[in-house]
Amino acid sequence: MAKKILWAVVVSLVLVFVFYLFLYPSDYKVTFEAKGLPGTINQTLKAWNNEVDGEIISQDGFDTLEQTIKFNDSTHLYTWQFDAIDDSTSAVTVYIKDLDNSLMNRLKKPFEDIPIALQSSKTVTDFYEFLNEHLERIRITFDGESELRSTYCAYVPLEGKQSDKAKGMMQNYNLLATVMGNNNVQLNGPPFVEITHWDVQKDSIAYNFCFPIIRSDKLPDHPIIKYKRIFAKKALKASYNGNYITSDRAWYTLIKKAKDLNKEVELTPIEYFFNNPNFGGDELKWKAEIFLPIK
Repeated sequence: MAKKILWAVVVSLVLVFVFYLFLYPSDYKVTFEAKGLPGTINQTLKAWNNEVDGEIISQDGFDTLEQTIKFNDSTHLYTWQFDAIDDSTSAVTVYIKDLDNSLMNRLKKPFEDIPIALQSSKTVTDFYEFLNEHLERIRITFDGESELRSTYCAYVPLEGKQSDKAKGMMQNYNLLATVMGNNNVQLNGPPFVEITHWDVQKDSIAYNFCFPIIRSDKLPDHPIIKYKRIFAKKALKASYNGNYITSDRAWYTLIKKAKDLNKEVELTPIEYFFNNPNFGGDELKWKAEIFLPIK
């Protein structure tokens, strides 16, 4: 009996040792809480990635993202996991693995401080500070259930990266304003963006940049500009203050609220913009109203 117990202990220790050396997902782990929902942290991480020697290699929805960062002669794999705690806070867990020296790190870790620990702590702290600076420059307020009003509009169809939405708006603002103005078309509200397709995995969107107008029989023909009516529908609404480049942060608030309220929604947000970014000013005073249609 004693031998069986001894063998069971030895086998268990060997299995634990093999798991630790070869199967455990990281050499080092960092955890922290952040004032933001998973989607917001996900998008901010991608913006921060452009400032380091990094590459986003995969993601699973809003909650998991894999990133590689080069440090001197080695490449580290960062696996980020985001879990919402409440309406404004998430738990962040980061698993870090040195793709070139992982086995050596794990052998040394029980006996000495390994370099990846110091490097990882500094890197994650840099992102945490970047995230907090971003969150200080935006404000999102959930306004509850609302109704998206019917309107006729002139629009330019666009597609591209989610982060390039504001750039597409700016590139076509003068076109719509000039063509409508030169043809005495009467505007009927602030410009807006209608998302027609959102590929979460690829961070790509198809969208229409729209000017609401009064419909008439003498609307100008143009090779790029199109016309259509958007019909009234129920929607969840949020107010956003901040740079319009990151107005999509409100999308994640509305998705979270829809889940909390057990509302089935369409992932086709509509955003109304009440300020002209060309005039500059305090970005926290820029206002947008964001709607997520209810099915």
